[in-house]
Amino acid sequence: MKDSHHDTDALVIIPTYNEKENIALLIPTIFALEKSFHILVIDDSSPDGTASVVKDLQKTYPRRLYLRCRAEKLGLGTAYIEGFRFALQRDYQYILTMDADFSHAPQDLVRLYSFCQQASQDYVIGSRYISGVNVINWPLRRVLLSYWANSLVRCITGMPIRDTTAGFQCYKRKVLETLDLEAIRSVGYIFQIEMKFLACKYGFQVSEIPIVFTNRVRGQSKMSQSIIAEAFIGVIQMKIVSFFKRYHQKNPPPRSPNSTANGLS
Repeated sequence: MKDSHHDTDALVIIPTYNEKENIALLIPTIFALEKSFHILVIDDSSPDGTASVVKDLQKTYPRRLYLRCRAEKLGLGTAYIEGFRFALQRDYQYILTMDADFSHAPQDLVRLYSFCQQASQDYVIGSRYISGVNVINWPLRRVLLSYWANSLVRCITGMPIRDTTAGFQCYKRKVLETLDLEAIRSVGYIFQIEMKFLACKYGFQVSEIPIVFTNRVRGQSKMSQSIIAEAFIGVIQMKIVSFFKRYHQKNPPPRSPNSTANGLS
């Protein structure tokens, strides 16, 4: 049965590389949620035919499912930047990001969106570590490495964020409009850290809500030692650069005449 057009204020961006099995299941699951989302898949020429699966699904979900195919594997950061540009060229007010491998529960998209919309937050992160360690089926070594790495990033950057490498998140449009997307050079997982760091530096309201992260069942992980090394070096460089830069929101929200600096009247 053909899907009718649904207007929505929210776009979900999903980068893919060899996620044929997962994306075939994930897209219908998202479209079955009570909240209507549009989806943009950005595929880096997956050899397994991921893009072909998405193209087939576009026949079922016209005007809700979009695809961008890139000529080669260009990295997570540039995929998200391309997705953000796509969203800003259109009228989406909430831009969500997630992995394609079901490590992020699709049902939690609604929670992220609702919290961002109702709690006057600018940027909401689905966090593995805001309430203990909510990770399923990861080897203990990887859990410890991730937790230690996040602690180190917090120490270096000063960010009050427990899950600095999280990829499950919801941005309000104004956050992406303010950040200089062209200046973001991060390619690997440090991209996730840099986006959070910049959002904090620009003074946006950033919150974390607990999610349960489940290790992938299908397909291969893209994590490698080189990605971790890039992130560590990049965080130090990012912090040093921040000492020489000023951060100003382009369009600060209007304040009521009775408000004070801390938001209390």
